Amino acid sequence: MDINLSSIRKVFFVGIGGIGISAIARMMLQSGKEVYGSDMSQSEITSELEREGAHISIGQNFDLIPKDVDLVIYTIAIKHYDPALMESIFEMNIPVKSYPEMLHVVTKDKRTIAVSGTHGKTTTTAMIAKIFMDTKKDPSVIVGSLLKGFQSNLIVGSGEDFVVEACEYERSFLNIEPKILVITNIEADHLDYYRDLADIQDAFSELVMQTGSAVVCDPNDPVVAKVVRTASVKIIDYTAYFDRVPKLSVPGEHNRKNAAAALAVADFAQIPFAAAADALSTFAGTWRRLEQRGTTKDGAIVYDDYAHHPTEIRASLEALRELYPKGEKKITIVFQPHLYSRTKAFFNEFATAFNQADAVYFLPIYFAREAPDPTVSSEILAEAVAKNVPGARASSSFLEAEQFCTGVHYGANDVFVTMGAGEAYKVGDIVLTQ
Repeated sequence: MDINLSSIRKVFFVGIGGIGISAIARMMLQSGKEVYGSDMSQSEITSELEREGAHISIGQNFDLIPKDVDLVIYTIAIKHYDPALMESIFEMNIPVKSYPEMLHVVTKDKRTIAVSGTHGKTTTTAMIAKIFMDTKKDPSVIVGSLLKGFQSNLIVGSGEDFVVEACEYERSFLNIEPKILVITNIEADHLDYYRDLADIQDAFSELVMQTGSAVVCDPNDPVVAKVVRTASVKIIDYTAYFDRVPKLSVPGEHNRKNAAAALAVADFAQIPFAAAADALSTFAGTWRRLEQRGTTKDGAIVYDDYAHHPTEIRASLEALRELYPKGEKKITIVFQPHLYSRTKAFFNEFATAFNQADAVYFLPIYFAREAPDPTVSSEILAEAVAKNVPGARASSSFLEAEQFCTGVHYGANDVFVTMGAGEAYKVGDIVLTQ
């Protein structure tokens, strides 16, 4: 059911603290609507939304929803852990939309530039956004992080372009009809939903089929090649731009690839190369993507990183070693595995992903939408990692991890990194205040 946003006065968001759905909440606030919402915990995102005028309740139940709301928008995760709440919402007889469905609503009248892929979506989206903003294209942007300089995951512009991060989980990105599609890469992930890599490729193939003008990708990657081989639109090889990437302030081969994809989009949009390169050369990264958070009083450098897949972990550690070569700095990782299913599916890859670290401490698995699986745990993973990183260990709780980390002296020769899609950053908070 299509909705007319101009007739909507009051909106309620279920899971308003999510990085994607919160952007829609910001958009509703900026358009003058009353915004209400709920989430299971308070966060930096919910606090900022409250400062902007949203009314947010901590908790999750039907009674928190005002009876006079005109629209309910929900995070797709709610379907899994509270189906009874969703049933009650659908019985309200008002429009109800998921976050991915709302992406269609807000992007359908724009030239949508959708950035998809297993890794690199957020950074590539932010890089494209910076190029378009710096060259006065005045785009709208939704990104799965906070943009530096804006402290927001949303930019509302008056230009024709809408740059949006497109997530493959549960085929969410099929709600978008992009004019330009970026595929950064494709690997097996989200195997709690997809059957296998072939199933993931099928989803990407569908997205390619509904793309209007061009697909930016690496067509020589055999996994990607199967997705784009029947495309009826222009295929642009971003690897042809790799040697033209300017010196970046964000390290790592993966970021240079992200920048190459951004340059390819800019070229297709007829943005002069020099202007696009200048914009990339001053790109400062995004929130929780190898973000340098500060330095302790004794000189240890503290980072936070969202990496939660083995490929991402390796890329982040390679980037850190560009900055801090082995032997010059000791790198300590505090990692929170994300989902039992992902930890189990990629167990062997996780076991070797931390090899460039000097020490690794594992927090309990962040299980999110899943039921516990006794066959996999942080303790079991720590034993496997210890074969390559001696002394790798697991903590049974956040408190134990915090007590252990604050009992170790981190000084000028140390780099301390919290890593994962959950709440590992909280340990960094403690270390920074030592």
